[in-house]
Amino acid sequence: MRVLLVGSGGREHAIAAALKRSPRVDKLYCAPGNAGIRRIAECVNISTMDFEALTKFAQDEKIDLTVCSMDDPLCAGIVDAFEEKGLRIFGTRKNAAIIEGSKAFSKDLMKRYGIPTAAYETFDDPEKARQYLETAPVPIVLKASGLALGKGVLICQTREEALEGIRELMTDRKFGAAGDQVVIEEFMTGREVSVLAFVDGKDYKLMTSSQDHKRAGDGDTGLNTGGMGTFSPSPFYTEEVDRFCREHIYQKTVDAMAAEGRPFKGVLYFGLMLTADGPKVLEYNTRFGDPETQVVLPRMKTDIVDVMDACIDGTLGQLDLEFEDNAAVCVVIASGGYPLAYEKGKVISGLEFFDGRQDCFCFHAGTALNAEGQIVTSGGRVLGVTALGKTLKEARAAAYEAARQVHFDGQYMRGDIGKAIEESEAI
Repeated sequence: MRVLLVGSGGREHAIAAALKRSPRVDKLYCAPGNAGIRRIAECVNISTMDFEALTKFAQDEKIDLTVCSMDDPLCAGIVDAFEEKGLRIFGTRKNAAIIEGSKAFSKDLMKRYGIPTAAYETFDDPEKARQYLETAPVPIVLKASGLALGKGVLICQTREEALEGIRELMTDRKFGAAGDQVVIEEFMTGREVSVLAFVDGKDYKLMTSSQDHKRAGDGDTGLNTGGMGTFSPSPFYTEEVDRFCREHIYQKTVDAMAAEGRPFKGVLYFGLMLTADGPKVLEYNTRFGDPETQVVLPRMKTDIVDVMDACIDGTLGQLDLEFEDNAAVCVVIASGGYPLAYEKGKVISGLEFFDGRQDCFCFHAGTALNAEGQIVTSGGRVLGVTALGKTLKEARAAAYEAARQVHFDGQYMRGDIGKAIEESEAI
């Protein structure tokens, strides 16, 4: 079959690699792709938001399946645009993608259907938000309701920080329209765990658990980023946690979306906080996580095309989703200055280390080819180096050893990705 993948990040490189492993895929295209994806797929220069050009390409090239797992196109209706033209696509329709596109919607959904989450209030008037913060307990969390590239969450330790956050989000509009509405919620403490699920509108199949590291600096310090590394499985996602979430969160969310007239198909990302009162939902995403995908998909045994077909056709309940009994750790190598200002165009060396390897991978997130045909940096998060191992400790050591083979001017990475696994007796 002929497959079109929409996107250009590290997540898309990991998805492309999984699609390439499928014996059902004869030809793989990616729009627009990156320098790493270009090695395994034919990249076409079409914007992820140009639905007219994308659907025309799919028609002209007789594409059998299009795959999209990016928040902006999904929330803008790429799936609807393809389906209107009779084209087969894996992803979430616009009316269901609101579960990520509006944090206010998702929080209200959880409240209506009794899905455990943090207590919250929603504001679209900055003055009323400031008045609320005058007496609200701190620490406290501010969330831009709309899409903000995973960076629209502010954890405020003091009332002054919270008031400054409202100015940034709502008055200065640091994240544009995403901050027109803000969710202010209680600060929760505990381990964070990410769980991805394939969903066909009524049934779900869980992927293996993972844990992301959002802060830019070691020890979870610095600004929030799109993710500086991750590991899978999470030793903190125990059988007890799994039972609770299956009973109180996963199916209840799928059923709630169906009851709202917004049946969810695609990948549903559950960001969980394991609090002293039990697991609670931090956030939903309507897509594969980034960089969670880089540690989850390399461990998946089931053909990804079979799973995507089952989601589209509503037959997921008939499919067994299997993962390898191993572990994976991903270390993100970023441009100096990220998530603020950073330079582009830095030549990357050492990538040949990964050629032909089956135990470690280098997923390109922000790369391009320069005029001389060299692979150069083109984003804040540049590469995601993923290694497999029998245990998390083994995978972590291998990931850092592999990451040290890659070099470009100004690079940096956290040195403590997966360090928390040392505290677990489950390894």
